Amino acid sequence: MRILIVGGTGLISSALARYCTAQGDQLTLINRGRTKVAPPLTGAHVLHADATDATAMRSLMHGARLRGERWDAVVQFVAFGPDHVHDDVVTFASLTDRYVLIATAAAYSSYERAHLLREDAPQHNPWWQYARDKAEAEQVLHDEATAASLEYTIVRPAHTYGDSKIPGYTGVSRHPWTLVDRMRRGADIIIPGDGTAAWTLTHASDVASAIRGLIDTPAAAGRAVHVTSNEALTWTGIHRHIAHAAGLSDARFEDQVVHIPSDALVAAFPSQAGSIYGDKMHSAVYDTSLIHQLLPHWQAETPFAEGIERTIAAFEANPSWRTVDQDTDTAFDRLGQIYRDALAAARQ
Repeated sequence: MRILIVGGTGLISSALARYCTAQGDQLTLINRGRTKVAPPLTGAHVLHADATDATAMRSLMHGARLRGERWDAVVQFVAFGPDHVHDDVVTFASLTDRYVLIATAAAYSSYERAHLLREDAPQHNPWWQYARDKAEAEQVLHDEATAASLEYTIVRPAHTYGDSKIPGYTGVSRHPWTLVDRMRRGADIIIPGDGTAAWTLTHASDVASAIRGLIDTPAAAGRAVHVTSNEALTWTGIHRHIAHAAGLSDARFEDQVVHIPSDALVAAFPSQAGSIYGDKMHSAVYDTSLIHQLLPHWQAETPFAEGIERTIAAFEANPSWRTVDQDTDTAFDRLGQIYRDALAAARQ
């Protein structure tokens, strides 16, 4: 197939690019060409542009149209709001047979009870603008694609990790090695609440293979589809697996753990309020019956215990990835001490 990926150097998009290349697809990538974490694959045709600039994208695609280029699918990874998707409908309507929007499972409403999230669950996240913008982007696609004769599929991944991402709770998104560094130094391992909320993690390679399968599945047209594993771990379990992969024993892990409520984490990291209050503090378990109905042979093949070992190994092989966020490190030290002191006072 001829596939255009808008992005191609992020966590999931680079995994999709590798998977498509392995399948023998003719691959075109549009990105700014700046990242060094996941450089474009050999053999892929790369177009450099700011994919968030509608004028630049229309100019780029106008050139493609004049050359008679057309793609079986366009997979959009960097549309973060309704205006961008509106522009994409105009830009790509005559250039592709299927437009695939990568949305997010973070847009769902949260529940104060055990709730298996289905694709038809309400999308309302009052805490996180990112999630609301993604939901509005979906709505624009629903409203405008049919009139433009643009067939589409919406993919909703949840928390995805891979070679370049260690899935910590908060404060370590840009410098994920911070968490492993703290573990190995014997510093406090900060876990939210009492660590028992269930959270679904999926390896990027599994998300990529599902996206590729959905591209040429006719029944996926006009559908929004979860692409997640069925492995829901507690936050304590997630951190324990990371600790094991980093070389810590259970006894050492237990000794370093400090449980801290989400309110305190937001107080320390105000910019993370949306991600915490609107997403990570709630259990997130997904109904995956639709993806298995559409792709009966697809499975999320990478258990977290195995995947995180591969992730740690990838960081070990890339010294430039092993950066530590000093501000986060200092904040974690301060929070850990506050709560250890509070526990000591409570025991008295």
